[in-house]
Order: sequence, then C-alpha cells, then structure tokens
Amino acid sequence: MSRGRPDGAQKKRLLTSVCVVALFLVFLYVYFGSKNAGESALEYGSRSLRKLGSSYLGGDEDSDLGGKQDETKFGLDDSEDGIVPKSFPVCDDRHSELIPCLDRNLIYQMRLKLDLSLMEHYERHCPLPERRYNCLIPPPPGYKVPIKWPKSRDEVWKVNIPHTHLAHEKSDQNWMVVKGDKIHFPGGGTHFHYGADKYIAHLANMLNFSNNVLNNDGRLRTVFDVGCGVASFGGYLLSSDIIAMSLAPNDVHQNQIQFALERGIPAYLGVLGTKRLPYPSRSFELAHCSRCRIDWLQRDGLLLLELDRVLRPGGYFAYSSPEAYAQDEEDLRIWKEMSALVERMCWRIAVKKNQTVIWQKPLTNDCYLEREPGTQPPLCRSDDDPDAVWGVPMEACISPYSDHDHKTKGSGLAPWPARLTTPPPRLADFGYSSEMFEKDMELWRRRVDNYWSLLSPKISSDTVRNVMDMKANLGSFAAALKDKDVWVMNVVPEDGPKTLKIVYDRGLIGSVHSWCEAFSTYPRTYDMLHAWNVLSDIEKKGCSGEDLLLEMDRILRPTGFAIFRDRQPVIDFVKKYLAALHWEAVATGESNPDDGDEVVFIIQKKLWLTSESFRDAE
Repeated sequence: MSRGRPDGAQKKRLLTSVCVVALFLVFLYVYFGSKNAGESALEYGSRSLRKLGSSYLGGDEDSDLGGKQDETKFGLDDSEDGIVPKSFPVCDDRHSELIPCLDRNLIYQMRLKLDLSLMEHYERHCPLPERRYNCLIPPPPGYKVPIKWPKSRDEVWKVNIPHTHLAHEKSDQNWMVVKGDKIHFPGGGTHFHYGADKYIAHLANMLNFSNNVLNNDGRLRTVFDVGCGVASFGGYLLSSDIIAMSLAPNDVHQNQIQFALERGIPAYLGVLGTKRLPYPSRSFELAHCSRCRIDWLQRDGLLLLELDRVLRPGGYFAYSSPEAYAQDEEDLRIWKEMSALVERMCWRIAVKKNQTVIWQKPLTNDCYLEREPGTQPPLCRSDDDPDAVWGVPMEACISPYSDHDHKTKGSGLAPWPARLTTPPPRLADFGYSSEMFEKDMELWRRRVDNYWSLLSPKISSDTVRNVMDMKANLGSFAAALKDKDVWVMNVVPEDGPKTLKIVYDRGLIGSVHSWCEAFSTYPRTYDMLHAWNVLSDIEKKGCSGEDLLLEMDRILRPTGFAIFRDRQPVIDFVKKYLAALHWEAVATGESNPDDGDEVVFIIQKKLWLTSESFRDAE
C-alpha cells in the first residue's frame, strides 16, 4: 500500500506534463499557422499543394483537388455574391513548364490510342474542364527577369530554362554552349555549324538575290522554318527584315521552342502530323528544312502537300539534307522518289548546290491543268476550304490558286515594308474596302498610342519583346507597333472570319486558336498580352473566364503586362482576381466615342517565387 501512493502521484505528474506539452503544441500550431496565412504574396509554400497535381497525373480520380472551383459568371448578371478566390494555390514545382494541351502525362492517363508513326502524340490533346489545373504555374528555382533584346538573341539565364542536355547533344553543331550562369547561342544549327548568318547569305546567293540578302528587296518577308531547333535560323533572319514562324514539337529535343522564345525569337510548338497547321493558305514566301528529320514521302506526300498549301505562288522550299547530295543507295532512292513527287506537284528546281536544293512552286494553275488525267496527287475538291485549319485533317491533294492569283500570276502583294500598310488583294474576300482597312489601321494606331501613354511610367524601349494579340482581326494592333523593337503573335479565333490570311499578307505572322483551350506555348513566354473582347467572346461560347485568366497568367512572363479592352462588367470581373493571380493594376483608360462601351484596363504580373525556390536560390 505504501508503495502505491508515489506511483499514483507519478502518474498525475506525467498526465499534467503531457497536457502542458499538448497545449504548447496547439499554441504553436495556431500562432504559426495564422502567421503563415498572412505572409507576403511574394512567397508561397508549395508543400501543401502537391495533391493538386496527383489527381491529374493518375492519382485518386474521385478527388476534386485539381478540379475547377465554381465559376463566377461575368457579364451584366454578375453579382457581388459570386464565389471569387482570395488566392489560387501554386501548382507542384514539377509543373513549372506545363503545356496543358501538349502534356504527355495527360495522354498516358487518358490512355489515348495514338499512332506514334504519324506524330499524333505531339499534336494537341487538351484536358477536359474537370481535369484542368486550378493553380498558378510556378517559375523554376532562382528565376530571373529575362535578358533584354537584342542581347537575348545570343544568351539567356540558365536558371530560367535549366536544361543543358542540348548543349552536350549538339556540341559539335554549335546550337548552344553553357558558360557560367548563362547559356550562349553561337548561331549554329544541324546543317550550319559555322553560323546561320553565313548559311542565310548562301541561300540568297544561290537564288541570285541582290547583295546576298535573302529578303530580295522586300519581296521575301514571311518564312516557315520546320524542325527549327532553337530557332537560330529565324533569329538571324530578323536583321534582314524577314520574320519566320519557327516550328518544332515538344520531342526529344524538348525545350527548343522554350529557348527560342526566351531569346525573343518568334516560335510555335507544333508538328507536321495528321492535322493542318494553324496557318492559312498562301502565307509564306519560303519554307525551310535543315535536316528536319521528316519523311516527306509518307502517306502519298501528305506532309509536303501541307507545305504546298501554306506556300505562296512562286514560293520556295529550301531543303538541306543528305538526300539532296549523298550517294548511298537509300539516299539516292529517297531523292529519286521525292523528285518525282514534287515534279507531279508542279514544283521545279530553282537551284541545287552542294548540300541544298531549292524548289519553287508555280505562279499559276497552268501546270496543274496540263497534267495527265489521274495524276497523283490530285487537286483538292472544289468545296475544300484551304483556310479552314482548326482541327481539320490534312489531305493529300493540291490546293489550286484563286482566280485572282491565277490571273495576276502571284499574290499581288507590295514589297516590305509597304506591304504592312497596303490593302492586300484578299481583303476583298471579306467584303472590306481599302477605306475600311485604312480606317481600322488609324483606329488601332490611336489605341496603341494611348496604351503606351498609360504604360509610360512602367516601360522603356527594351521592356517588351514578345507580344501576343489574342484577337488580331486584320493585324492593325501589330502594325501600329512597327516602330518598336517587338514581334507579335497574332491570334485569330477559330470560329470567326478567317482574317489571319490578311495578317500574313501584311507581312506579319500568327496562328488560329480557340481561347477555350490552352495555347501551344511554354509558360512565361510573352511580355505582353492584348485581349480585345476575348473574355466577352468566350463567355458567349460558355467557356470559363477563370480558366482563361489562369492561362493568361501561365503565358505571361513575370513583370509582363496584359491589356484588357472589354465591357465594364468584364473589367470588374478581372479586378476581382487581381489578388488571387498576384497581378497589379497599372492603369485604366478612359473610353471615347470610337470605343463604344469598351474600357481599357492594364495589369502587370508580379515576380514571385515559391518557398522552395528561395531555398534553392540561397
């Protein structure tokens, strides 16, 4: 009995100690939990957000952590009681380079049956709304504001694209070289180890263009570079007043397009697979393939016929590849079959020298009409629209010219730079007059002047390089930027008037797209987005405005700008998301009679890093 009393006292003391410790832990949890909840918007802890990616990548399918929140309807019926997030979670750091419609993890999860030989796995496959992320894409650890153009053509920060495998894989071809905290681009390529500038001059010399300048006194302006690598070819064309659409898939050379855009060079993620390229017919004066590893003979020449569709009358295809010069049996076979195919397509050899052949497309329909009956490939059906491209399968047929192009023996375009402001002949396809064209040009000139006036406290001459006009119409927004050192990706909606051909006829570039889906680009690739009634348009389609704002945030570089021109209720909708997106209001423009009920609102994206990024940077 006497030994039992101390045991009871000891148990009481132990129980008291446990309670004190438990209370202390609860205090710490409450104190530090509330403190963390109030931390600056510039720093986020990403550890608690891992489940956002796990459902999407094959985790619990019943989990709604990666799904959408209840959408806030914007428009005249918008109310203050709508559900608006105070913050968006941050995606898992693994997804800092997420391209939602080109995500192989999604393909694996959805068990899509794709033909790899047709490159279907490199084409767009978008997640359903319930499988989309509802989180902010984080920058990589230590991310820095990109180096400014024109210096960026030759070097970028390694931390922004921490992938150096191409430097080792292509070390003998001078694609890129790692030097300290930067990646340098000497201008080399698979076929031009000693520099794109010398190779470009060589092509001009082959074609007998004056002074070995490829723009041919302004008559060669738009170029399509397929299988472009890190786009040094397109980057070096810019000094000749030539703009190239550099295209490559997210393949074994992944990040090549990301490097191109980080350098400030126009580029687009895509592939010659089964669907038409998102460009209208007769868009490019020159197509280029430098060892682009494409089987041009497959499927009855389907891919070569797609190049034919986007080439202008009299356009060139420069082909630098072993088949053009090698003497082994296989290369000779390919060359013989390819020569026969292009001859039936009415192409002729403009010049062949050393390792390069340049074919030229005919100026008129005469050759097509003179072919023997039954010649393959056939002409496309009369009801085939060569400018219908969004989700449209390629066809192994030749798109003949319009009556106008046939009679005028060409596109009838003015040389650059007059081309930018001269009404193009295809304007008549839309019933637009020259006066309407010039009025549109003047309207956007005034609007752009106003934009830059509103932005003047925030920008200097080198602040902006990569610009996207999310609803380009005739391309007059881009035309108004002609005196600034920028390039513009002009996006035309897939379900509206097919005005992208007017954009190309003005010597500009762009793509067809639906803003109900993610764009084919890496995160953090554009300095400025211009959204003219884009949110209003997708509301009419029943698509999510919240999803679009998250997509714009994904595309936009930290410290970049978005210009909204839309109805006041839409602007109010955007303002509700500023804190959640960590955007800062820069300016609001006053409307004038030309704008109707449109209001201008400009934001700037803040630079933020995750907690893990801060730790890695240290």
